[in-house]
Amino acid sequence: MEDLSKYTSLIRLRMGSHDAHYAGDLVDGAKMLNLFGDVATELLIRSDGDEGLFVAYDNVQFMAPVFAGDYIEATGRIVSMGKTSRKMEFEARKVISPAKIAGQVSAADVLAEPVVVCKASGTCVVPADFQRVKR
Repeated sequence: MEDLSKYTSLIRLRMGSHDAHYAGDLVDGAKMLNLFGDVATELLIRSDGDEGLFVAYDNVQFMAPVFAGDYIEATGRIVSMGKTSRKMEFEARKVISPAKIAGQVSAADVLAEPVVVCKASGTCVVPADFQRVKR
């Protein structure tokens, strides 16, 4: 059986003011799903040599708010592989947040413990004819 632990990905990205969609600089939760899509693409390239297609999420949990200025780490891993399907799990964590100090708008804090803001799982497919890594 293939060792799936080698198929992991991490993206770290700062949420900018252009990502804020709601009052109070709140970022739309769909932004986390966008990051998970990029993580999934990297996982498929690593496992199959092709970007494949995201078929469906089977679970999405929004667990904490994300604001403009937050740094988010989105991670993913392949947990099972079928002939063409790849089951994946994702997690997004806030690792840095604006300090919100009056008169010092550029202050930020590295969080002592990352805050999990979103978890999800889903399935991607790489058609057999497009798989460049043969098992």
